[in-house]
Amino acid sequence: MSDRRSFLKTSVIASAGAAALTQSAAIANAAGDGDATDAKLIGHGDFRYRVHKDWAKVDPAQTPIDNCHEMVQDSKGRLVMIGDDPRNNILVFDKSGKVLDSWGTYWPGGHGLTLVNEGGEDMLYVSESGWARSLQDGVTMVRQNGYIAKMTIDGRMLFTISHPMTVGAYTPDMGFQPTETAVAPNGDIYVADGYGSDYILRYDEHGQFIQKFGGRDNEDKNYNLANAHGIALDSRDPANPKLIVTSRGQRAFKYFTLDGKWLKTVKLANLQICRPVIRGDHVYAGVCWSHNNADVNIPKPWLYQSGFTMVMDKDDRVVSCPGGEQPIYEGSVLQTVKQDQAKTFYHGHDVCIDEDENMYVCQWNGERTAPVKLERV
Repeated sequence: MSDRRSFLKTSVIASAGAAALTQSAAIANAAGDGDATDAKLIGHGDFRYRVHKDWAKVDPAQTPIDNCHEMVQDSKGRLVMIGDDPRNNILVFDKSGKVLDSWGTYWPGGHGLTLVNEGGEDMLYVSESGWARSLQDGVTMVRQNGYIAKMTIDGRMLFTISHPMTVGAYTPDMGFQPTETAVAPNGDIYVADGYGSDYILRYDEHGQFIQKFGGRDNEDKNYNLANAHGIALDSRDPANPKLIVTSRGQRAFKYFTLDGKWLKTVKLANLQICRPVIRGDHVYAGVCWSHNNADVNIPKPWLYQSGFTMVMDKDDRVVSCPGGEQPIYEGSVLQTVKQDQAKTFYHGHDVCIDEDENMYVCQWNGERTAPVKLERV
């Protein structure tokens, strides 16, 4: 922890003790305007944040935003975001929120963004999910097959991975709508087909197919995935690297070996989480929804805004839900966590953690808002 963070944390604890600040009061004062006051904090335990909704300096006329899907930090400290507005799929920010660059018109369903340093050079793996707006009305969503693109950090395409039927892994009638990738130390590429057929597909560093696992109809149900929305390489135990896979429809993370053997399932109550993001000993994720569709009386219940973010420790226990209620366990079982009363977020789709442990939150269906910065205190 930096000296500055240590000082801020001590100040916050002292202020909280002196003022007897309750959790409900903190939630009621949850930030939204970027005003830096200690009362306007969200999160729980050691993971508390000051909200800066106006962090990104984005001119919508110059760099329009639709959905902010994912964000990564490159080796120069820049924050690189992918969205699905095809006029500028990629936005590049500095740490102050200034837009440094924008490029890419290839991905009407731009969704996943993974950054890997390969031989000292940053590489981007982009997941085109196959969802696009109709050319006729600009509103209706059209579903088609997607692909994976390996890019240089400035947008030069190196190769693509297309429908798995081309290598005999899928039949032609199976949908392929990839949502995320992860890259192993040996260069193997793992593709999560989260909007398609729910398999994890493994390729070598050149894009040659190796294997698939997951899917929906396994005799051993531990292997079944439902909306395999995200995947990440977990190297917290360097001797035993593994994969964390999101099974959002099951409200769970599933751990697998690098050759696809199921290890364990972590159930997350009502949290419909997006991709896992690992920083230090913790796993972070956006929570896209926390409600049940049947409980929401609107025509399109998936548009109901109930999202936030979450932090999970190395023992797979959720320790903080910034933008949500405090997580509570009964024994080893996480209880229902709802969005905070302040409605800090719409739908948490991804998070990026910088070197100061600040969190940047990308939102789906966020009324075209730019990423939100959470300053850790």
